[in-house]
Amino acid sequence: MKIKIYVVCFITLMVTSFTAYSQVYKTIADTAKLNKEFTEVSNDIASLSAKLTIAQNNLPGYQSKARTADSDAQDAASNSSAQAARSTEGGVKEARKAKRKSKKAYREAKDARSANNAVEGQDNKIASLTGQLAKKQERLRQLSVMRDAINALPPQQ
Repeated sequence: MKIKIYVVCFITLMVTSFTAYSQVYKTIADTAKLNKEFTEVSNDIASLSAKLTIAQNNLPGYQSKARTADSDAQDAASNSSAQAARSTEGGVKEARKAKRKSKKAYREAKDARSANNAVEGQDNKIASLTGQLAKKQERLRQLSVMRDAINALPPQQ
């Protein structure tokens, strides 16, 4: 029971200290620093928004390349399979053709996997940029609250 009281007191202390610590800019003298950070965060938001827009616009291109590569890989695999079936009944020439087609099918499969990895990478990039943008927007909101608090202070004489 005694430990629980200590834990509750510690957590209460930490929560109150975090809220007191979060407002870095408290006086009118801090306005210049606040405005500088506000501008930096605003610029970061604009930059991240531009990167996010570019990544989202590039995603359909990656997806179409992946679909094309998948269909090419499937076609090459079926051709290779058909040639392999013919080569079992034929001679050396048919076996060589089957080997070439199997290599082509393997290369096409690697290309399809690479294209799918590119789509996945683009999705991850979009998710990362979205997360960063949300953090910056939250910081901008905090800075706006700080600015409003400073503006609400009575003027000093």
